[in-house]
Amino acid sequence: MQKVITDELDALLDVLPPHIRQAIIEQPDNSELLEIVLDLGRLPEARYPQKEVVLSNTEVTLPDIEHVVSRIGSFSGDNRAGIERTLHRISAIRNREGRIVGLTCRVGRAVFGTVKIIQDLVETGKSVLLLGRPGIGKTTMLREIARVLADDFNKRVIVVDTSNEIAGDGDIPHPGIGHARRMQVPTPTMQHAVMIEAVENHMPEVIIIDEIGTSLEAEAARTIAERGVQLIGTAHGNTLENLMMNPTLSDLVGGIQSVTLGDEEARRRHTQKSILERKAPPTFDIVVEIQERDRVIVHPDVAKAVDAILHNRPQETEVRWVDDNGEIRREKVTTPHTTHKKEIIPGRETPRIYLFGINRVKLEEAAREKGIALQFVSDLKESNMLLTTKNYYRRKPQKVRDAEIYGIPIYAVKSNNLPQLRQCLDNIYASQKDASMSSAIEEAENAIIQVKEGKGSVELSPQNAYIRRLQHLLAERHSLFSRSLGKEPRRRVKILKG
Repeated sequence: MQKVITDELDALLDVLPPHIRQAIIEQPDNSELLEIVLDLGRLPEARYPQKEVVLSNTEVTLPDIEHVVSRIGSFSGDNRAGIERTLHRISAIRNREGRIVGLTCRVGRAVFGTVKIIQDLVETGKSVLLLGRPGIGKTTMLREIARVLADDFNKRVIVVDTSNEIAGDGDIPHPGIGHARRMQVPTPTMQHAVMIEAVENHMPEVIIIDEIGTSLEAEAARTIAERGVQLIGTAHGNTLENLMMNPTLSDLVGGIQSVTLGDEEARRRHTQKSILERKAPPTFDIVVEIQERDRVIVHPDVAKAVDAILHNRPQETEVRWVDDNGEIRREKVTTPHTTHKKEIIPGRETPRIYLFGINRVKLEEAAREKGIALQFVSDLKESNMLLTTKNYYRRKPQKVRDAEIYGIPIYAVKSNNLPQLRQCLDNIYASQKDASMSSAIEEAENAIIQVKEGKGSVELSPQNAYIRRLQHLLAERHSLFSRSLGKEPRRRVKILKG
């Protein structure tokens, strides 16, 4: 079903030093070539899906790197450049002084046929979000969606192309997007602004956006959807549940909030009084999880899917795949609910923070002031958030790019001063407040039951002053005594009989 229409490999080979170019030409399987790596003082390598090939016994020199840099487009704020009218991407690694000491030359290919497996979904006019691991083909599918909607359905399509990955480098977009128009983004931090500009200035019917990764971009996506424009995009995360657990991006599927039910309603629903609910209509109507290049899982109604996950109900999905004859097969699947399913609460997990360019001493001081316990990790893969400065974020160093690849939320502060770090902690914990409050109220309700059933007293978990006040009022409402014990940040409420 899939057929490579062009990889324009000659254009990439032409920018390489002659001895490296010749070594690649001699390789037998360049149709599978993924990227060429040139690191100063190391042997040049070509990477294929199942192997890596050393291209020369001579180490890469600065003139080799300068040879490539002088023949490609300029590097943007995320250290990416390209070759005009191609889909190839060259990413730079810089030393402390900003000099380029490494290059990753990634082969870009335009492919026909990738959209067939979900074309009926795209044709509905509903907004579609693609999820999947890096390299699975999300951007390739976006490119063809743009072409199909613009050429076959004559829709006004605008591609917001942050790193020139969808429509290639240069002022003239790659023919892979057909007659769709392309808006380039000066720096990654401006992506959300260009998304809004596209809607306000150019009257699109469809907007294509790759890698929605920040809260500002999520807000821009919601604004676009609310204006009736079809949105086709990708986001970090492999599954719908991953997205729901991501405090930065959960708004794309409606967001999650904690709700306290009345006694009668809780009995009617056969649930606890504190439950999780979807906060708003989803920005995207349909979510597609790309498992393999020829296999996807479709959530045709995101609102119903999110509600089913939150309420622990069976969830209806559709599995689609391409069989050996190139035919698209479909199967309806009902995922049974599980009584031990993990609660999905954005930000509820203990923060495991990876610091990049952040003053740890000042951050710990800000955390102490707010009574917040932080856990720092030295391995990015063990973290559930990366904290850096906006200056570092704009440069897009390797650690920031790795966090984006792993789907780890990134928080960026303007500077390392205390006010900025305090505000950052407030933002990080904003998504936890509702969940923490509901949990604290539920804990107090359970303690009240225990005391009424004969237990002398129950000490609750440490909470801030506002939540402790609510716990005191709850005890008073049930004709019980309560008092606060301990010092901040371990101050807590004790409930006891009168």
